[in-house]
Amino acid sequence: MKKVLFLFMIIILSTTYFAQTKHAISVDDLWNMNRIGSFAVSPNGQRIVFSVTSYSMEENKGVTDVWITNSNGSGSKQILSSVSQPQFMSAGKNIFYIKDGNAFSSDLSGKNEQKLSSFYSGVSGAEFSANGKQILFASSVYAECETQDCNERKDIERENSKVKAEMFTELMYRHWNDWRGPKISHLFLMDLETKISTDLTLNSKFDTPPLALGSSNDYSFSPDGKEVGFAMNTSDFLATSTNNDIFILSLNDVKEGVQTPNTKISTSKGNDNQPVYSPDGKYIAFRSMERAGFEADKQRLMLYNRKLKITTDISKDFDLSTGEIVWSNDSKSIYFTAANKIYNSIYKIDISNNKLTTILEEVVVSSLQLSDDGSKLFFKKQNATMPYEIFSTNSDGTNLAQITNINGNLLSQIEMNKVESFWSDGAEGAKVQSILLKPPFFDESKKYPLIFLIHGGPQGHWKDDFHFRWSLQMFASQGYVVVAPNPRGSKGYGQKYTDEISKDWSGKVYTDLMNSYDYALANYNFIDDKNTFAAGASYGGYMIAWIEGHNTK
Repeated sequence: MKKVLFLFMIIILSTTYFAQTKHAISVDDLWNMNRIGSFAVSPNGQRIVFSVTSYSMEENKGVTDVWITNSNGSGSKQILSSVSQPQFMSAGKNIFYIKDGNAFSSDLSGKNEQKLSSFYSGVSGAEFSANGKQILFASSVYAECETQDCNERKDIERENSKVKAEMFTELMYRHWNDWRGPKISHLFLMDLETKISTDLTLNSKFDTPPLALGSSNDYSFSPDGKEVGFAMNTSDFLATSTNNDIFILSLNDVKEGVQTPNTKISTSKGNDNQPVYSPDGKYIAFRSMERAGFEADKQRLMLYNRKLKITTDISKDFDLSTGEIVWSNDSKSIYFTAANKIYNSIYKIDISNNKLTTILEEVVVSSLQLSDDGSKLFFKKQNATMPYEIFSTNSDGTNLAQITNINGNLLSQIEMNKVESFWSDGAEGAKVQSILLKPPFFDESKKYPLIFLIHGGPQGHWKDDFHFRWSLQMFASQGYVVVAPNPRGSKGYGQKYTDEISKDWSGKVYTDLMNSYDYALANYNFIDDKNTFAAGASYGGYMIAWIEGHNTK
């Protein structure tokens, strides 16, 4: 009996000791976390390659490597260093990736490396044709240059010039922290056998993909490889324009240095993007905003019939803004992601009757992909206690499974709570959802100061995510209860809700915020109502002043 009691005491003491060794998240923890970037699934669905970026505060830089794992999560290992954007080549026996700005391949162990391109201006965002023999990619070039030698010569001239000043002739001289410079992003076609590359947007002064509101998802091959769809903004005043459009280009007559006319298939004055061909080649699905100059309009899901040249809005019956688009293998339906309250959920729509099905709701996902046999969806998933990891689910949403656990060891040492949420009454009877996050080592018998977070945008939303900039966990780690409301202007609650901050920045949104704040103080007795603090972005400066009017610090 004494031995049993002794062992029981050891178990209790050990459990207590290990629990106490956990710590609140720190800045060092945040920077020590690996970040999964792009990933790809092999044609047979058995392997996954993915990029992982790690950072060094001492060296003030990050390094991206490539890992491979079995799709059941076993056998995960690093196979390539200082490379990015991995993909499987058509047969699934080799890996394609970008190294030092050019395309390379290796076997699945990372050996037998071959250089596939020697492109002076660099290769980025490669998209394979269905037969695996060609790729589309973007590269920044001088619009007036028709050859890579020309681009190299002009770079040398700029480097050797004693004049380092830059003359800007348009207002769009910088996008966020990226200086515009004299180069334009062009779309190229490369034959992997001949190594010949063709500039598909030769002499164009417009970026493909677009400089703003664009991505590498903004160009793709038709299934037969005879046509390319891409997004481009041809406005003469890019600084205020959101009018990205969808164009198609026939590749039948494209030869080196010879272009055929582009055909525009989108008609809205707003942002059109992400053209994706159906596997049977009958349709192009793309996203479209209706209103000009408005970055937060509803992203409608449009269907372009290539034979009839007719475009239909198949999302008109639901109030969701379409995210990533993935066709089903039989071309009868489309999987897509959409902001949904504090989540980024997965849906499926039948293109014959517009019937909408929820696949996974209470998740925050990105990089949605479908297996070649159509049985599984793969994606990156995150939440407030876990940065992005790769997951899978059956295509009907059953059997959700985690595949990677790249930060598992580090996360096991950190004490974090999951997010909760509450609903309060906003202006004009609207229901407002707020996230509530308790600090680590939370004790309900104690009082905690409140930090009230106001998101920017203003058309954004707080999600159940692991944000490396606005980290809810970092705020909570200092001993705060965090309340993060999604007032008017937030995404994921319908387009009317999003619109209702426009020209009303101190109206309904203010009421929504203050009611959320008052609700939290009234309903959570562990909040110290004498010690609260507000922080915000974008329009947050106004909100801090108003919060102070509520006798907060």
